[in-house]
Amino acid sequence: MGVLKSMTGFGRFEMANEERKFTVEMKAVNHRYCEISVKLPKKLNFYEAGIRGLLKRYISRGKVDVFVTCEDYTAGKACVQYNAGLAAEYLCHLRQMGEAFGIKDDITVSTLAKLPEVFTLKEESADEDELWHMLSETVAGAAKQLVAARMAEGEQLRKDLVQKLQGMLALVEFIEVRSPQIVADYQKKLTEKVGELLGGAKMEESVLATEITVFADRICVDEETVRLRAHIGSMQAELSEGGNIGRKLDFIAQEMNREANTILSKSGDLEVTDRAITLKTEIEKVREQIQNIE
Repeated sequence: MGVLKSMTGFGRFEMANEERKFTVEMKAVNHRYCEISVKLPKKLNFYEAGIRGLLKRYISRGKVDVFVTCEDYTAGKACVQYNAGLAAEYLCHLRQMGEAFGIKDDITVSTLAKLPEVFTLKEESADEDELWHMLSETVAGAAKQLVAARMAEGEQLRKDLVQKLQGMLALVEFIEVRSPQIVADYQKKLTEKVGELLGGAKMEESVLATEITVFADRICVDEETVRLRAHIGSMQAELSEGGNIGRKLDFIAQEMNREANTILSKSGDLEVTDRAITLKTEIEKVREQIQNIE
């Protein structure tokens, strides 16, 4: 039996090292197409396209909201950069000034160190490949949890749908068994009515047969019940096979609803009408649940 996935679910995953911790949370709901929304810290916006591409390996349909947070333990850490060339230029010009103005040369290291841009502080930049590796692993971990949740719910959906389909088959079977009885009841009532009206005189059998034939043809739902059985069988087979079958199941359910409507419109019998209404109600329930299958 193949895997069946719901489109709703939640996934969360964390990954940390000495420098930072990533937390990724994602929630998904049903949607006609695949729509992914990613919310990232500003400094990680560069990786949005990569995250979308990664998630499409796990998700084919559904609206997915992804939230990424990063705790950077290296924030505020910086390294000192020494500009030797600039310091040499300062020293050269200071000595030229001393010679030009006859001023004693009292230049010291601390003097040079205080001059602009000789020493600067620069934040340590993270390795982009290492950052992406850690981020992508965290995103993948959350996606796997989301898929696991969708699969668990998908299995529950499968069980419920299979049960509903069995109930629908029972309704179809009742209509198939009841339909010939409706014709027989009509024939009996018609014969009795004609007998009352004619006061015991006989009516030509051919006339009665024609009337009964017209009635039987008008209420006949054989084609509709055969197609309904076929559609129910197709849906059962698709549910067993699994995979990304949501759109296909929705189409089958629409066809089932069309046949149920036709049966209801042809029905002149209270019991058949009651079963046809129940059938339509069950089909609608099935359609609602199918909307949540990937």
